[in-house]
Amino acid sequence: MNHLDIYTCEQVFRRLDDYLDRELSEEEMTLVREHLEICAACAAEHQFQASVITQVRSRLQKIGAPDDLRRKVSSLLDAAMLEG
Repeated sequence: MNHLDIYTCEQVFRRLDDYLDRELSEEEMTLVREHLEICAACAAEHQFQASVITQVRSRLQKIGAPDDLRRKVSSLLDAAMLEG
């Protein structure tokens, strides 16, 4: 990549959710990461969003799903496996 391959704050902001979910291409992940290394404002937003995700995941692990929900999800997954 060269100096022209740099994301703006707007481009990073539009991709931040996908970056956190690791759903971008390798090139896009690199461009976002490089921007976060040089932009304090975007890095702060990234840190905030990452901490929210971490807190939500932590809380969700402490909550048990109702048995009927587990059965429904299991049935849907089984059906999807049969179709695929």
